[in-house]
Amino acid sequence: MSKNVGGLDRGLRALIGVVLLGLALFSNITLFESGLMKWGAIIVGLVMLATSAMRVCPLYLIFGIKTCRSSK
Repeated sequence: MSKNVGGLDRGLRALIGVVLLGLALFSNITLFESGLMKWGAIIVGLVMLATSAMRVCPLYLIFGIKTCRSSK
């Protein structure tokens, strides 16, 4: 699978993933006390971290988007 997530995109995904996981697991915000919001934030956070680590976004593949430079 070819990479389609660039450096800035990768960094933002990692940051958003860590923030969502932190909010869902360690905050006392009432929004994240309900099961749906808590587990939704955990799932989205994990997906963001995974796409950042693998540098491949399945939605980008479907829509033909590529935010990284072409590799030889």
